[in-house]
Amino acid sequence: MTAKTAMSDITKSNAWTRLEAHREEIASATLSDMFIADDERASRLSWELDGLNVDLSRQRLTTDTLDLLMDLARAADVEARRDAMFAGQPINPTEDRAVLHVALRDETGLTGVGAEAKIQRQTMIDFADAIRAGAETGATGQAFCDVVNIGIGGSHQGPMVATTALANSVNTPRVHYVANVDGTDLSTALRGLDPATTLILVASKTFTTAETMTNANSARAWLTSALGDDAVAQHFCALSTNEAAAGEFGIPAARVFPFADWVGGRFSLWSSIGLSTALAVGGAAFEQLLSGAHAMDRHFSSSPLGENLPVLLAVTDLWNRIFLDLPVRAVLPYDERLRHLPAHLQQLEMESNGKGVTLSGEPVSGPPASVIFGATGTNGQHSFHQLLHQGPALVAAEFIAVAMPGHDLAGHHDILLANMLAQAQALANGTADPETPHHHCPGNRPSTVILLKTLDPYRLGMLLALYEHKVMAEGAIWNINSFDQFGVQLGKALSGPVLSALKGDSTPNDPATAAALAKLRAWRS
Repeated sequence: MTAKTAMSDITKSNAWTRLEAHREEIASATLSDMFIADDERASRLSWELDGLNVDLSRQRLTTDTLDLLMDLARAADVEARRDAMFAGQPINPTEDRAVLHVALRDETGLTGVGAEAKIQRQTMIDFADAIRAGAETGATGQAFCDVVNIGIGGSHQGPMVATTALANSVNTPRVHYVANVDGTDLSTALRGLDPATTLILVASKTFTTAETMTNANSARAWLTSALGDDAVAQHFCALSTNEAAAGEFGIPAARVFPFADWVGGRFSLWSSIGLSTALAVGGAAFEQLLSGAHAMDRHFSSSPLGENLPVLLAVTDLWNRIFLDLPVRAVLPYDERLRHLPAHLQQLEMESNGKGVTLSGEPVSGPPASVIFGATGTNGQHSFHQLLHQGPALVAAEFIAVAMPGHDLAGHHDILLANMLAQAQALANGTADPETPHHHCPGNRPSTVILLKTLDPYRLGMLLALYEHKVMAEGAIWNINSFDQFGVQLGKALSGPVLSALKGDSTPNDPATAAALAKLRAWRS
């Protein structure tokens, strides 16, 4: 690690000081002023990569701002951290791991370690296509009509985003996702399914995740009550590195689909964790998904910072969050097929960069992650968009839309796209009505617009990888580890003793917990 990357506080750099001065220089300029001052602003602040367009022209920044932000990225040695990731160096030092999800979609030797991943991927794809063709059947000899994916976190969010975005009803098994340990989730997913035609995927790297294994054991009981214990071998698959534990569960080695230790959970869609998506869309489409992600990998690995889409998104988010004091970002996909994207990005960004210390263990001088929420348009327009337009607490917005619809209903898509563009325009320009203050929308509220030519596997892969690399670049600027999640473990560790207390086997030390447990026991008695 170089002296630059060891720097614990980027806020003390000259680049940061220049950005603070620049913020004051442009503070009085509104977005309307910026468009008047630069009649080429719309094109100057837009970048396209193979049918994916990022437009920052409605952000409260200028080309000078971006130049200074790129100086900040260079001061933080973002390029060196990026290059170390692609080289397979252990840039996750707290767990002593490389971060090589990019190798899972490596088609050109970019990482040099893609061979093993390619073999694992081909085995998974061959199995998915055999299931879809009816060549692999259940215990009764019937083809599988339904797939239940049991996972949580990255073993749930990424595959669900991709499957929802790409799947259709033509010659595909229906895929259902279960994550919550609340039994309502599993019982709802299984309701109406036929055990004889249901395939169950248990997605857990260690095959020990408490929520996942609780659901898996209940699903096993559901299946065996109808088909017997022997049916487990044909109706369950494990997406895991723990073949021994899967075998004890009753899943044979041929139905265990492993992946490398350097695959992090929220970056694992591209591995065997993506089997549910491959089952839904087919092997060829899944490979196109990987190809799109790889195209973004190549772009991120080689493009200059000032033209690098993930870096541009990263520094824009940092500018809004820190220099403009906008800690919250609304992710607004104007396409129902992307309805799970906001939740996926909540995990990807807030779990990756929701950290309080640098790599050296010193406090971070600012929030490295935005608070993210969102919903699809036009639904969000009739709920929280009121706050976006007139609320005193400003929120940055990110609109995502697709040029081509995913349906053949006349007129719908034009109305949808018109609404999206109108919302971005209204946030930027507002409406002046001094005589009726209740109608006044001040505008000057920043947004990014991301457009896709089509929502096909290739461009979805590009979009998802765009956000993955954005997260990595932001983490590099703050000198944090974007690839561990020890905060997630604390609540899990405490849940065991609390469960024991709930059963009456112990007494918790925490008085608030003890009071809540007493109330719960009283109501349940």
